[in-house]
Amino acid sequence: MKSPKKAQLTVLQREHEQVTLPMRAVRERISRVEAQYAYGNVYAFGIVLYELISAKEAVIKGGVSGAELKGLFDEVFDQQDPTKEIMNNVAERPLNGDGEDDEEDDDGGLEAWERTYAEDRSWEALQEDESGLLRPIDNTAIYHAQYRRRLRTLAATAATARIQKGLIRYLYIVVDLSKAASERDFRPSRMAVIGKQVEAFIREFFDQNPLSHVGLVTIKDGIAHCVTELGGSPESHIKALMGKLECSGDASLQNALELVLGYLNQIPSYGHREALILYSALSTCDPGDLMETIQKCKKSKIRCSVIGLAAEMFVCKHLCQETGGTYSVALDESHFKELILEHAPPPPAIAEYATANLIKMGFPQRSAEGSVAICTCHEEAKMGGGYTCPRCKVRVCELPTECRICGLTLISSPHLARSYHHLFPIVMFDEVSPSSQNDLSRSLPNTCFGCQQSLLSQGNKPGLSVICPKCKQQFCLDCDIYIHESLHNCPGCESSRHSKSVTASHNHCCELLTSANIFRYRGRISSLRV
Repeated sequence: MKSPKKAQLTVLQREHEQVTLPMRAVRERISRVEAQYAYGNVYAFGIVLYELISAKEAVIKGGVSGAELKGLFDEVFDQQDPTKEIMNNVAERPLNGDGEDDEEDDDGGLEAWERTYAEDRSWEALQEDESGLLRPIDNTAIYHAQYRRRLRTLAATAATARIQKGLIRYLYIVVDLSKAASERDFRPSRMAVIGKQVEAFIREFFDQNPLSHVGLVTIKDGIAHCVTELGGSPESHIKALMGKLECSGDASLQNALELVLGYLNQIPSYGHREALILYSALSTCDPGDLMETIQKCKKSKIRCSVIGLAAEMFVCKHLCQETGGTYSVALDESHFKELILEHAPPPPAIAEYATANLIKMGFPQRSAEGSVAICTCHEEAKMGGGYTCPRCKVRVCELPTECRICGLTLISSPHLARSYHHLFPIVMFDEVSPSSQNDLSRSLPNTCFGCQQSLLSQGNKPGLSVICPKCKQQFCLDCDIYIHESLHNCPGCESSRHSKSVTASHNHCCELLTSANIFRYRGRISSLRV
């Protein structure tokens, strides 16, 4: 038997071997890893540390150089290459943070090209004809129905209320350029649609109101900025607005109203004060009490109208109700265009607010081409062109405008004539349905009196048309819209009036000739008697 001391030494020796053998293996592994990897001691120590933590051996592929090393453990090779997965995630990620919207709008796992057609809904623009073939829907009749519905609304308003329309309007267009204007529910964005439609509105406004003035105000970062002051040049307003189309911050309706209020309070009493607000946000960040500002606008007789591009807001509706304006929410781009163009004709003015005043106006003459004078608009010398004020004899570049020296309103006779048609608008034409046109086909022509185009549709069937209730002339839908929106005169009535005047003048000439012949005949008889 072994002695207790020898047995104790044997146990200690075994424990020493159990400790030293793994350490020896670790040293051999470190030396082997350093020989296999050419990445230095730090990388080798990391591999050994991973082995100690996971109790697994390092895995090497592609030889001892380590250039083709794919991973540390066996399960790593069963996984997908992380580089490809990262690249796929980057390629599938949409720009500008629209990932959440795309996930919400994912309709049943549709593909991208399917979602495009689903949004456009292009199949709704087709209809089946009598032969069973698909053809595009005629949008002319739809647009004409909307146009005539708007005319009926205006006619009903004019018949039920005592109204007066102003020829001289001072309008401020307030454009919301907060971060809400960058939303993409309107394609490509709300800001782009607003810029496009405001440009068309400004041109249409000056075409129907040549004696009026327009100013531009933008809202961004909670502050209202005056882009252009009141003026009569559409090109300057459009150019200034296109250079300011940037969205940021929150909207402040009170700051915009306070700024517009300060400018319109300086307008003379004969001018009609208006504000058209194109609002994209669903909130307003105001420094004070907005209700007090609304009462100030009401007291200053400023008519405020709002067109919203988002949901309906109570404060905007309350503003329009207090000031006598209109509030509407646009559904899409075409609806927004229709809503904003409704503000181009002069709105009805309340009788107690509308005062009749005599306004002094000057009709300047065009300057000679070779003359040199200092232009008061640009404050520089120009050669030729321009107009001369009849009172102070200074030169201005364009009409209509207000002379900066004497304050006289300078206009031309065509401007006054174009503003006059709002006081006596042309009456609505009566619709002629195809069924009633079959009965009246013998008495009515098959061509439009305005454009001389055929009124027959496919299959030589009568289409939609209208008749003037005064002259009984027949017009197509396009001529009906052109007569009421641009021409403001019925060609049939004007031609009949011209023919009557020609006939009257011809009869008068015949009477003069007859009386002259009678005098001659009497003279001859008297001479014969003598």
